[in-house]
Amino acid sequence: MATENTPAFNKVLYAPLAEIDPEVKNIIDKETWRQFTGLELIASENLTSLATMEANGSILTNKYSEGLPGARYYGGNEYIDELEVLCRKRALKAFNLDPAKWGVNVQPYSGSTANFAALTALIQPQDRLMGLGLPDGGHLTHGYYTAKKKMTASSIYFQSFPYALDPSTQLIDYAGLRKQAKIFKPRLIICGASAYPRDWDYKALRAVCDDGGAYLMADIAHTSGLIAAQELNSPFDYCDVVTTTTHKTLRGPRAGLIFFRKDGANYEDLEKRVNDAVFPACQGGPHNNTIAAVATALLQVSQPEFKEYARQVIANARMLGSSLREHGYKLQTDGTDNHLVLWDLRPLGLTGSKVEKVCDLLGITINKNAVSGDASAQTPGGIRLGTSALTSRNMKEEDIKVVANFLHRAIQLSMTLQKEAGTKMLKDFVRVATTETEGKVGAKMVKELRHEVVTFARKWPLPGVNVAGLQRPAGIEEDF
Repeated sequence: MATENTPAFNKVLYAPLAEIDPEVKNIIDKETWRQFTGLELIASENLTSLATMEANGSILTNKYSEGLPGARYYGGNEYIDELEVLCRKRALKAFNLDPAKWGVNVQPYSGSTANFAALTALIQPQDRLMGLGLPDGGHLTHGYYTAKKKMTASSIYFQSFPYALDPSTQLIDYAGLRKQAKIFKPRLIICGASAYPRDWDYKALRAVCDDGGAYLMADIAHTSGLIAAQELNSPFDYCDVVTTTTHKTLRGPRAGLIFFRKDGANYEDLEKRVNDAVFPACQGGPHNNTIAAVATALLQVSQPEFKEYARQVIANARMLGSSLREHGYKLQTDGTDNHLVLWDLRPLGLTGSKVEKVCDLLGITINKNAVSGDASAQTPGGIRLGTSALTSRNMKEEDIKVVANFLHRAIQLSMTLQKEAGTKMLKDFVRVATTETEGKVGAKMVKELRHEVVTFARKWPLPGVNVAGLQRPAGIEEDF
């Protein structure tokens, strides 16, 4: 704390956020309230632990440490080296990996930067790669482009070609991928997805890569926690490189990891290529506070309790899917093997954008998402739902049934609002949802259902927050 000898220009360094910047403190308080009073169903989000948040907000943010343990560009890194080595060990342990066969770089700032660093390490500019197409559940960083624009660095700096789902099953078309690869001759095939509810056949992909002399890279950002818990197939048995984020099913802070093979003649220099691709090729000094938080999260992943959590995430997702099917709704692949459900709204005449907007008004956070057969990922015909965050709030199958019923009622409400809007324009849809008008019931129904959702959500704890003392912050209207 500041003393009587602290100069005026340094006193700001010792005052709390609420005193120095009440505006930012209020925004944080409002977001805390939103998370507490709402239901988080975005499949790429989760609720990290109090310990992880403490590490992420630590004094480690002060230290610069470009380079690797034992080879830094700055002094004073003895404890940073200790931390990064510990994080590496925990990453390998979490995924049950032999350190003689696998290594890991824990410095990537995010999953997207981890992916581009991996591409930089594995292939050369304008080399060819294949990834699952975005409308079929793939990710932007797997080479996505449109007829008019190369959307990401993975398609700008490399030649990419998407593989797809089998329209009859909505599963990965491995036979079609093999045929395409023989023609396109990629140097790299990327597997993994951001909206695919089923597991992967890594063995089949390895065979395709071996036939064409290609690398195989798995991006397990969405499913890494479930893979670490050994609830899904492991890509480590077949892949050359595996990347992941750390904040989805892994339940850590927002960062990325790159795992790389070390054993065998094909991998003699892969460790150096990956490390050089992360720094200095793609980013600067690592965020040591985040690495500490990753290490803490990985310690939790290695505990038996995390395996129970992963099993419950999947059980909840399956219950969510079966409950929606009981209401007669169409799900891509008719269910799920993992944490997410992909809901096809096209038979209802609704768009993902409208349902996302209604759910926002209700306090249910979801995201619009392309489904197989959509003409464009920019006009998605479905929504993506995930159960990781609700499971972190202690919900189990019976509770998920309640959530599924809220979603069912949100769909019925959306159909009412669309009829009352009289057009297909989103702005008209939002207007009738938020403005009570004589002779129309939609806006009143929104308020009534929101009341129920908020009442239900406030029954549950929120990791990292003492909800017993939580009060509605300024700027938040009364929920009811």
